[in-house]
Amino acid sequence: MVSDVISDPLTVANELRPVLLRLGRELRKETEGLGVTSRQVTLLWLIRKRPGLSLRELAAEERISAPALSGHVDRLEKAGLLERTRDDSDRRRVGLTLTEEGARLLKRVRARRTSWLADRLKGLEPAELEAIEAALLPLGRLL
Repeated sequence: MVSDVISDPLTVANELRPVLLRLGRELRKETEGLGVTSRQVTLLWLIRKRPGLSLRELAAEERISAPALSGHVDRLEKAGLLERTRDDSDRRRVGLTLTEEGARLLKRVRARRTSWLADRLKGLEPAELEAIEAALLPLGRLL
């Protein structure tokens, strides 16, 4: 584990990376328990954040090709989580919007992930919890 004396970024990165990967994996498991993949949740979140986003824009945001993304979007639409809507000002443009069911699913994902994490944090000593809280701002600056 990371000690108080470590200040070398490479050493900290080597200690932090596997912890973050394991945390991410566990949070993804919570998502998959709701019947969707983490990729699908990410797509829904991006669409919620930017309603009317086109398939091409969404693909660019995710750094994958539009054809590769198309299957994901088709499955989400078939599941009733998003819908394609024509732009009134440019009928050629099709935007993606979240359905009410898609919005409810995102709330459930967030609640489930938060609950999972809060349960683990409850098992820590107060000083450990304070250390994690103190690390939130610097960790956020990494993004």
